[in-house]
Amino acid sequence: MSSFIIEGGHKLSGEVIPQGAKNEALQILSAVLLTPGEVEISNLPDIVDVNKLIDLLGSMGVKTRKLDEGKWWFKADEVNLDYLSSDEFSKKGSSLRGSVMILGPLLSRYGIGALPRPGGDKIGRRRMDTHFLGFKALGAEFSYDAATGFFNASVPGGKLKGTTMLLDEASVTGTANVVMAAALAEGTTTIYNAACEPYLQQLCKLINQMGGKISGVGSNLLTIEGVEELGGATHRCLPDMIEIGSFIGMAAMTKSEITIKDVCYDELGIIPRIFRRMGVKIERRGDDIFVPAQDHYEIEKFIDGSILTVSDAPWPGFTPDLLSIVLVMATQAKGSVMIHQKMFESRLFFVDKLIDMGAQIILCDPHRATVIGLDHTSPLRAVTMTSPDIRAGVSLLIAALSAEGTSTIHNIGQIDRGYQNIDERLRQLGAQITRVE
Repeated sequence: MSSFIIEGGHKLSGEVIPQGAKNEALQILSAVLLTPGEVEISNLPDIVDVNKLIDLLGSMGVKTRKLDEGKWWFKADEVNLDYLSSDEFSKKGSSLRGSVMILGPLLSRYGIGALPRPGGDKIGRRRMDTHFLGFKALGAEFSYDAATGFFNASVPGGKLKGTTMLLDEASVTGTANVVMAAALAEGTTTIYNAACEPYLQQLCKLINQMGGKISGVGSNLLTIEGVEELGGATHRCLPDMIEIGSFIGMAAMTKSEITIKDVCYDELGIIPRIFRRMGVKIERRGDDIFVPAQDHYEIEKFIDGSILTVSDAPWPGFTPDLLSIVLVMATQAKGSVMIHQKMFESRLFFVDKLIDMGAQIILCDPHRATVIGLDHTSPLRAVTMTSPDIRAGVSLLIAALSAEGTSTIHNIGQIDRGYQNIDERLRQLGAQITRVE
């Protein structure tokens, strides 16, 4: 198990280019199964989850070729459907939560599909009802084999049929899966309460470029007119908004001056506003974000003087993936904040590590934590800890960079799942971080 050794207390400086968006990449890669044509994707992050999905696609018979750093070519003209019943598929698919999104394209194009129970972060229940209820509304049938852990799916007659549906939650991956399934269905599908995140918009734009007919992109009401077939396309992934937010939080915690390049600012939604409410100065310079060094940052209060609450919500609300970053950043702010994690009941359990480091945090229940900022008057202290998931892992890394002394973070494979060469990129900013295998 690999670890990071971090000597904290050093200021960072310089420029950093955010990687391609992990959550978009997993959707876009799954979409190559919709067409026998050539699909070229650029700005793919070189991270564990993305590389696992590319490997899985290759094992399924999709032709894959790396053209350049972050740039890949795909052609799914000879998909091996027999592979779906293999032990290897079970092993590879179950190690990656993103594997759930291959089911929509398979059902749409081939009328059959299979899925081992997917893995991913252990952050509480992450139900897949939205996916399966959407597929069933389109005409798919499912069975679950408890002995093998497989979900098996088929489409009577071989072709999904368009329908009108109201999603039970605005799930991003659920919406993406249903959109891909509906793209080749017979007739028109209308999806109410659809997710409308920029990454979902990117998927819809890709399918339209392939020859699909999706309208309402960017809203929570999508209309998909099914087409007979889809062709090739070229696509570039957006920069990862979670990594952008992570670097903003890192700059604030370490009192550092950092420029984050090429952020696609207009796609960041409410994210810059939330960091400003936390007291962080952010300057937009063209399409870059400049975070100046601050000795202090003060959390705003609500207009009536009550304590600020930062909570997650479906887009255009604040993404749950950045709540961990905001929480750790609040430990050295001036003032207090309530962090309300509505979507995942286990995502705040990493705060015990921050309390060990000297943070003033009250875990009210699995969903809420109150943070009393120390205003940099009492630095966090170095400890040895273990990364429980991607976002908590990076939050602990940020805490360690600001702490006095040398910290150790174990299980950094969790961090590698979502952040590309993070130790190397941090060293370029002046961080004292070493990877130990």
